[in-house]
Amino acid sequence: MNQRNFQKELEHLLEKQTEKKKLLLHCCCAPCSSYVLEYLHPYFDITVFFYNPNITVDKEYGKRKQELKRYIREVSFGSEISVREADYEPEQFLSAVRGYEKEPERGKRCQRCFLLRLEKTAIEAAKGGFDYFCTTLSISPHKDARLLMETGETLAKEYGISYLPSDFKKRNGYKRSIELSGQYNLYRQDYCGCIFSKNQRDKRKDAEKGIAGTEDKSEI
Repeated sequence: MNQRNFQKELEHLLEKQTEKKKLLLHCCCAPCSSYVLEYLHPYFDITVFFYNPNITVDKEYGKRKQELKRYIREVSFGSEISVREADYEPEQFLSAVRGYEKEPERGKRCQRCFLLRLEKTAIEAAKGGFDYFCTTLSISPHKDARLLMETGETLAKEYGISYLPSDFKKRNGYKRSIELSGQYNLYRQDYCGCIFSKNQRDKRKDAEKGIAGTEDKSEI
């Protein structure tokens, strides 16, 4: 069975498109959104949808949301890009992943997180009369684009709204997001957002410090 090339599917769709369509784009943060908005803006009237209950630290949630809004404002995309904020519902995420707290990154906890956020986006897109919905998450090398596509397409059938084929890390998308982050001095977080990934990040940093401390002592 041939593996699907989601980027080629998107390019083929864009080649056939004769007018701008309405897209509800789930955005997780400014760095991930930077390249995606730059790439899709010529083809779609985009509404950015910030729904990320997985970000379970209030301060972190606010920082990512404000950075995304600042990026859109400073780039001056124009009236075609608007921002729609959902309610902050960390309890929804914690409920969705209950029993999967010890799962590693890219495991079943992440699958349930993707479903939670994409289903909310699909519902909003269907209610709002959008032509498509999708997410910026596939730009990350740490996210499974195939799983995101399968989840999106399943929800598309359920809610009667098309999911935009996408794997935004292609075409050097991730590299471009890093360039744009530097250009606009965007805050680049070093964990996905949930308390579980934060704890894993902290443990990794502590381990690295321990190794560094051992190396320092050996040199004395």
